[in-house]
Amino acid sequence: MVDRSDVCVLIPTLDEAATIGTVVEEFVDRGFSNVLVVDGDSTDDTREIAEAAGARVIVQSGSGKGQAVREGVRHVDAEYVLMLDGDDTYRVEDADAMLEPLFAGRAEHVIGDRFADMEPDAMSRLNRVGNRIINRSFSLIHGRDLQDILSGYRAFTRDSFERLTLDAEGFGIETEMAVECVKHGVRTEVVPIRYEARPDESETNLHPLRDGATIIVTLYRMAKTNNPLFYFGSVGTLSSLFGVALGAYVVYEWFVPPRTSHEVIAVASGFAIIIGIQLLIFGVLSDMIVALNREQTRRLEELAERLSDEGPLQQRGRDVTREVDGDDGDADAGTGDPVSVAPDPADRE
Repeated sequence: MVDRSDVCVLIPTLDEAATIGTVVEEFVDRGFSNVLVVDGDSTDDTREIAEAAGARVIVQSGSGKGQAVREGVRHVDAEYVLMLDGDDTYRVEDADAMLEPLFAGRAEHVIGDRFADMEPDAMSRLNRVGNRIINRSFSLIHGRDLQDILSGYRAFTRDSFERLTLDAEGFGIETEMAVECVKHGVRTEVVPIRYEARPDESETNLHPLRDGATIIVTLYRMAKTNNPLFYFGSVGTLSSLFGVALGAYVVYEWFVPPRTSHEVIAVASGFAIIIGIQLLIFGVLSDMIVALNREQTRRLEELAERLSDEGPLQQRGRDVTREVDGDDGDADAGTGDPVSVAPDPADRE
């Protein structure tokens, strides 16, 4: 059962005056009394409307959605966080379904899958294609299919969020969160949600080409520590293939009349192949180191959990021993050692 008093609804905004009032009111009416709006210094009435609707509003110290999310979580005083955009594209009716895996203990991070039930006009064809490419790239690079890593509807525990290393400033924050969840073994669940079209009077802050390129770069950059074999191996493979292609051209020109030698191209070909092979080897070694580090981290976490479980039991055992020793007239309550009692001279007589 979802206890809404333990949930903070986190809404990063920037010039969302047309929709933020409706979003906040829907959540407050639904019983979510703790609504936090992190505003990116909007030039319209976003902050005033959000406060009037019942939200607590702070102005972020930096810029970008990623920075707003990180700063907002620092102001959260609840155990669970429900994060969504302020553009009225996500439904409050899906909130309980998003939070249920957290309260049930099945997950620490929940992603709302927009593609499960999306209105026809909710996303342009360009955005749909871009989302599909990014999701498949994520699945290939990081080895997990999370369906919709760019979804802005998230639910997570504050403790799990603090385990993530996040530094994205803009819309790359969702991608970074997904990668970090895989990297740190955060239990993640995907929940189907309804995704609706933005109201006509509301304008998006997303720039598909620019932000899409940023997300792709973020995916590849984060592969360096999560999947180094792909990170170094992809560049090594391209370098080797380029060298082989140059080498094939040199051989062709040498054997086909009129014979022509290309010493410089041949040297470049050999250099490209050597660099490519070295990168592939480095990728394999890095992947082995990452796998070993994950195994050691997992064992340390298991050991820490075992010690934390055994600690209270041992303490209770010592308390019981003290109680038994204290009830025994032949034992000292402070040390547990036997007490010597001098005989009364009258008894000897």
